[in-house]
Amino acid sequence: MHDIIQKVRTQLKESIDEKTQASGKRFFKDKINAYGVKMPVVEKIAKGCLRELSVLGKQEVFELAECLWRSGNLEESIVACNWVYSRRKDYHPGDFAIFQKWIGSYVNNWASCDTFCNHSVGTLVEMFPELLDELEKLASSDNRWMKRAASVTLIVPARRGLFFSAVLKTASKLLLDKDDLVQKGYGWLLKVASQQHQEEVFEFVMNNKAIMPRTALRYAIEKMPKEKKLLAMAK
Repeated sequence: MHDIIQKVRTQLKESIDEKTQASGKRFFKDKINAYGVKMPVVEKIAKGCLRELSVLGKQEVFELAECLWRSGNLEESIVACNWVYSRRKDYHPGDFAIFQKWIGSYVNNWASCDTFCNHSVGTLVEMFPELLDELEKLASSDNRWMKRAASVTLIVPARRGLFFSAVLKTASKLLLDKDDLVQKGYGWLLKVASQQHQEEVFEFVMNNKAIMPRTALRYAIEKMPKEKKLLAMAK
């Protein structure tokens, strides 16, 4: 199994792009551990291993993914996300505890957080809506990535109009958070939800605009008509 890990790491090192390496510093607030490989190349490397992974059980694939997560490396985490998502048909409610552990222990940047939560965690919750209560608990964590995860996990379902009550509960819990990455996370969620529930999101923003951080507010109203934006931004 670990030959696959070595293969991935070798391919990533051989795919380092100097421009990507240099530009990566602009996209992340904090210093990250990254090779400097373009994301389409990372995804191609991840998908190139799927045939070898197909003979393994889900648990074995998850163990390989955790090995990559433990490295703390951006590109390796994206490979892990791809591998775990490839087994989505085999997801079980008990996988939430594993996913939660990975977020709390290994996620260290917004790209890894969003890739993992938009796809694997969001799919799991959509498959098993009873997990919404567990997801909401992440918003009470002291860990910034757990709090961001509580929001961005709901992005894809919210795009289809699903789980709107959970969207508002999560945004309410995170409303006064001082971390801009958390603010951007729930602001993004509200923006996506507004595509199906514009009036309800607008009402939420107007009811809370006096205390809502401007970063979150701007994200939330980004897709709204100009007149609504003006009302929301007015002092």
